[in-house]
Amino acid sequence: MSSSARRNEISQNLAAVEREICLAVEKSNRERSEITLIVVTKNFPASDVVHLYDLGIRNFGENRDQEAKAKVEEFKNHVADDEKKEVKWHFQGQLQRNKLRSIATWADFIHSFDQKKYLLPLQQLSIELEKPISLLLQLSLDLPIRPDRGGVAPEELIELGEKVKEYSGLKLQGLMAVAPLDVAPELAFTALKTISGTFLRAFPDADWISAGMSGDFAAAIAAGATHLRVGSSILGSRA
Repeated sequence: MSSSARRNEISQNLAAVEREICLAVEKSNRERSEITLIVVTKNFPASDVVHLYDLGIRNFGENRDQEAKAKVEEFKNHVADDEKKEVKWHFQGQLQRNKLRSIATWADFIHSFDQKKYLLPLQQLSIELEKPISLLLQLSLDLPIRPDRGGVAPEELIELGEKVKEYSGLKLQGLMAVAPLDVAPELAFTALKTISGTFLRAFPDADWISAGMSGDFAAAIAAGATHLRVGSSILGSRA
């Protein structure tokens, strides 16, 4: 596929997703400005990121550090220096200790924080890299919790949030959640809405709710999501 044909395909898909977002926002009596669209570019080339950037997207999501780091570097070559600060990269894969340093160099936000053992290493990286590291706590909506999907139980969120606040250089940004595979998104995100309300009362400044993907973002918007992570509806199948 030529570059112009690929850009046209992405443009049409992005417009269709945008229409769905606006419809869901209207149904939920919310404002479009309350929602940030993060386009998940995992398994897609930097050239697609360039197309998305040219179409107005400024937030990109990645799950794998090695792929993301190379893509970020390649993408930088296509963007003017004074525009690079507009772009934000979101890491949403499961964390591993041996990947923390690399992730901290390119990611502006980590959506998948769920273990206290990473707090001190991340604080040290924040000092070393001279940059704040923004964290979203990954809430598990799976019962029982599935280790392969990550996340912490609802009753552990406040304690983990309090621990994050003890470490200078780390910013508690909010919550992230993925709907379970065997539960209707509407039910899962209704639970998220209740849990996030309790969390916000404890941490009023940590007001991000990262939830909703290609198949369920309308339900997430209805439940109060502020950040959507949409990939295949815009970029196509990763197969």
